[in-house]
This record gives sequence, structure tokens and C-alpha cells, in this order.
Amino acid sequence: MEIKEKITLDMLTPDSVSILKQQYITIDGTDIKVGDNIRNAYMNTQTEREYLKGCLPEDYYNAVLAMWGNGPTVLEPAS
Repeated sequence: MEIKEKITLDMLTPDSVSILKQQYITIDGTDIKVGDNIRNAYMNTQTEREYLKGCLPEDYYNAVLAMWGNGPTVLEPAS
């Protein structure tokens, strides 16, 4: 039994994105959801752009960057 992951880029704007990850198994040709939904939101900062590159498949990352453009639009939070 293979667990597949479905990724949805939701509310993608020039400044942010919400990413929904869901896991499924296929039994007799039917996808059955397993586990809880995982949703995270990211801002278009340099740090979060780099983080997304490591945690998203390349085609999803490229889709986010197509909206976000060549550079960050949000300032890093003060530490």
C-alpha cells in the first residue's frame, strides 16, 4: 500500500501562499484520505522563499515563484 501526497497551493498572492498537504492511499482505484490535513502559510520573505525551495517539489515551488516574482515583497520579521 503506497501513501501518496496531494499538495494544493491555496490563496497564492504576490505576498503569501497557503499550502495544504493531504495524504491518500488507493484501494481498488479509489483514493481514500488518511491522516489529518496539514496547512501552513508562508510570506514572500527571503527566508521563507529558501525554506519553500527545500520542502516543495520543484514544479510547485516554480508555480509559487511565478506569482512571487524575482525577489521578496515582505520584510523579514524583527527578531
